[in-house]
Amino acid sequence: MENRNPGCTRSVLASLAVTFFLLAGCTTPTPYAPATDRFGYRENAIESDRFRVSFRGNSATDRETVETYLLYRAAELTLEKGGTFFTVVARDLEKNKRYVHHTYYPFAYSGYGAYGYHGGYYFRSSFAHGTSDSIAITRYEAIAEIVIGGEELRTDGPSAYDAREVLENIGPRVERPRN
Repeated sequence: MENRNPGCTRSVLASLAVTFFLLAGCTTPTPYAPATDRFGYRENAIESDRFRVSFRGNSATDRETVETYLLYRAAELTLEKGGTFFTVVARDLEKNKRYVHHTYYPFAYSGYGAYGYHGGYYFRSSFAHGTSDSIAITRYEAIAEIVIGGEELRTDGPSAYDAREVLENIGPRVERPRN
């Protein structure tokens, strides 16, 4: 069966593409949870009291949230391992930025068809000026190496933290997964 209105088919496809990009913009920030696939927190033991802790957020999770969740996980891990303080001995923030491009031609169509009584063929093509969108997608991952201990780690330095105070102060801002 011949498609008598190929422009309509393209309009439908273009509408679906626009809908996809609009829905992609409805992504919610990564909740505070263990990483199941790519996003969330992870930790690896380096020594009995030294750990590498990380939190990776999706494109809807801002830098501050990623860094906050990293500290929160370090504090939780400290208490789980029997410590009261932790010291951040190394810290890094990775920023992954990429661009998604989409061009939309709302009135473009082309087609072949019979022409007139004698059965000749014609080719028709029309390309309207399209609109083009570029969307920047940025994801952050915060990484820290921490040393867990008790009162002996308590210092006035900026890299030493009281785990209970961190949990108490940051806890109200932590968004957990909704079940």
